[in-house]
Amino acid sequence: MLKVEHLNKAFGGLKACHEVNYDMRAGDLSAIIGPNGAGKSTFFNLLTGYHRVDSGQVLYKNRDITNWPPHRIARLGIARAFQVSNIYPALTTYENVRQAILTQQKRALNFFTPAKWLVKEETLELLEITGLSEHAHVISGNLSQGDKKRLELAIALGCKPELLFLDEPTAGMSGEETHETMDLVERLNQEMGLTILFTEHDMSVVFGYARRLTVLHQGAIIAQGTPEEVRENETAQKIYLGEEA
Repeated sequence: MLKVEHLNKAFGGLKACHEVNYDMRAGDLSAIIGPNGAGKSTFFNLLTGYHRVDSGQVLYKNRDITNWPPHRIARLGIARAFQVSNIYPALTTYENVRQAILTQQKRALNFFTPAKWLVKEETLELLEITGLSEHAHVISGNLSQGDKKRLELAIALGCKPELLFLDEPTAGMSGEETHETMDLVERLNQEMGLTILFTEHDMSVVFGYARRLTVLHQGAIIAQGTPEEVRENETAQKIYLGEEA
């Protein structure tokens, strides 16, 4: 589904992404891990059009999407939930999700247009899926951190993705919120067939949910494989897992 070949990106003299080769198959639930500054968010930005690639290719379903703008990439069925909340804090939870659906369907926000009613059922369904129904009419800026993260996920789902990128989906959550959110992510993968790639610092989450891991260090891949294979990798142990796992 997704194939990355010899991807490079530098900021000044800093190599944020160096000769990265990566691929995902449809139905994967995979994680990218590594120390702070390893290049995880940069990698996501390159895949989703928020940074320009210096060299290399990003292929989606055998189509070259290298350096496409984010809105064009989104139309292909690729969505992303950001590490830093990307919601509209003055809108309600319901309105945030509805806006995402309307944007995806290229329908104008207008009280008198039929589109508003056509998306109501879809909006309510996404709120139900993400466990936000009881917060539908809460101003999103007043939500807890965990609920804001779930709202980010609902907004991403409103784009009807086939491939979903989640940048630290459990950041700032309590232990209970973390596992509720990752159980949801797992259901989206298994029951809805979404292909999902996430970054995460919590190793209990990484080894508990991801079926394939990639370890980045200084912009380069140092280990890749199943959780068991990565856990036993000496380089990954020395650089990252020895401290985190």
